[in-house]
Amino acid sequence: MTNTSNHHVTHDKDNRTYFVDLVDGYQAKVSYQISGNVLTLDHSSVPDALRGQGYASIMMEAVLKVIDEEGFKVIPQCSYVVHYMGKHDEWHHLLASQ
Repeated sequence: MTNTSNHHVTHDKDNRTYFVDLVDGYQAKVSYQISGNVLTLDHSSVPDALRGQGYASIMMEAVLKVIDEEGFKVIPQCSYVVHYMGKHDEWHHLLASQ
């Protein structure tokens, strides 16, 4: 698996989306809705050409690190985000109380 520190994250606040640079010009994205300091992560996607190669985990690690640094909490809504957060206790401190 690729080291997540090599994957640049761009936060496009106008479009409420995080873009993660992967390989060969491909980008993954995580979109959200915002209310105060809580982001509802409602969609995530990895390009079809990269599916099944671990890039969804890389995307989540990179995005959650930036969300943590920016001081937001999250509500997982996208099915993959729900799945990922359920398997990774180290990110549970980001979960907003619902």
